[in-house]
Amino acid sequence: MKHALVVGGTGMLSGVSLWLLDQGYHVSIIARNSKRMKDLIEQTDLDSHITPLFVDYSDHDELQKKVHATINRNGAIDVVIAWIHSTAPNALKIIAKEVSISKSEWELFHVLGSSSDLKRIEREVTMTLSCSYYQVQLGFVIDGSRSRWLTNKEISDGVIEAIKKRNKILTIGQIDSWEKHS
Repeated sequence: MKHALVVGGTGMLSGVSLWLLDQGYHVSIIARNSKRMKDLIEQTDLDSHITPLFVDYSDHDELQKKVHATINRNGAIDVVIAWIHSTAPNALKIIAKEVSISKSEWELFHVLGSSSDLKRIEREVTMTLSCSYYQVQLGFVIDGSRSRWLTNKEISDGVIEAIKKRNKILTIGQIDSWEKHS
């Protein structure tokens, strides 16, 4: 069975977690909120294919231990979908190091905010040659004369599209005309 790791998989990426289950993956989910994890698990009959990893990913030692443990328990990780806040700049490196030890080829879908400098982030993210790296940038939507942030469903649907298409960069919504964002 293929193995996916979703960072933030009970919130805006919950739809991605459920979709991966339907695609035949075992899904390990890094989360902090046990209620949201319980709510997600209740949405599927494939709950035995979910491994909750309760950890604050800014705790580097605990993050490394949890990722290592899920690899030992569920096998090498084939794909990582990661929405990691800038408050934990080393979290992605820690995850990538653990995944690369056990898997010769894997994919990373790095979910980034609308104001992220994609080129700078790509230069700063050090991935091994075994990792195929993709960026998913979150924008906003203009609804008539107003703008709004993307919904969790729009974000999950966009990330699923990125996984299917495997474009190096995929933008969900729009990021230009930021001055129109209110």
